[in-house]
Amino acid sequence: MASIFISGATGYLGRPLAQALVTSGFDVFALARPQSIRKLPAGCSPVPGNALDSSTFAHAVPKGSTFVHLTGVAHPSPAKAAEFRSIDQVSFEASLEASLAAEVSHFVYVSVAQPAPVMRAYIEVRRACEMRLARTGLNATILRPWYILGPGHRWPYLLLPFYKLAEHVPAWRESAIRLGLVTHPQMLAALVHAAGNPRHGIAYLDVPSIRAASFAEASASPSVPSPRRRSSDLSA
Repeated sequence: MASIFISGATGYLGRPLAQALVTSGFDVFALARPQSIRKLPAGCSPVPGNALDSSTFAHAVPKGSTFVHLTGVAHPSPAKAAEFRSIDQVSFEASLEASLAAEVSHFVYVSVAQPAPVMRAYIEVRRACEMRLARTGLNATILRPWYILGPGHRWPYLLLPFYKLAEHVPAWRESAIRLGLVTHPQMLAALVHAAGNPRHGIAYLDVPSIRAASFAEASASPSVPSPRRRSSDLSA
C-alpha cells in the first residue's frame, strides 16, 4: 500500500482520516505536536513536530507519498482573520515546502467553496494557497466544502429548509448548491477517496463532487463510515 502523510492528524478530520486509512491498509505518517502524539490512532507512524515549521518534520515525509494537509484554525469565523494568515497560510507553506523536498506524488488540500458573501479573509487565504499549490506543478486534489456538519457543528441543520427552497429558485440555485452543507462522514469518505486515488494534474472537488466521491468510497470500502442520506439532506 502507498504511504500517506497527514498534517493535522489529531484534528476534527485528521484523526478519523488517519484511522480510516490505517484500517484500509495504508502506511500512515501522522504529524502532531509532541504533547498530542497520544491522541493519534493506533497503527500510525507518529511524527512529532511543529506544523508551522517544515524543518521539524520534512525529514519524515516519505519520498513519493501522498501528503494530506489538514492543519488550520478550528471553528473559522470572521474574527479570526489574523489567525488564518499566521496559522492556516504558514502551515500550508510549511507542508508545501516539505512536500516538494520529498517529491510527493500527490497533495490533498481542503480549501473552501468560493466565491461566497462572508468569511472574506478565510477565503482569501485559501484561494492564495490554491494558487500557490497550482504554481508548483504538483499533482493535487483540492476539496472545496463550505460547512461540514458534525459533532459540535450542527446548528446549520436549521438552514436546510432555506437551502431546499433556494435550490428551486433559479437565481439562487447555483449558490445554494456551491455553498451547500456536507456531513462529517461525507467529507471523511471524500478525503479517503482523494488520498487513495492520486490524480494527474489538479482536480477540484466542489460540494456535489464531495458528496459523489463520498458515496463512491463508502460503497468500495467498508472501513469508511457510510455517509447515510437523511430525508432532510440536500440532493447532490
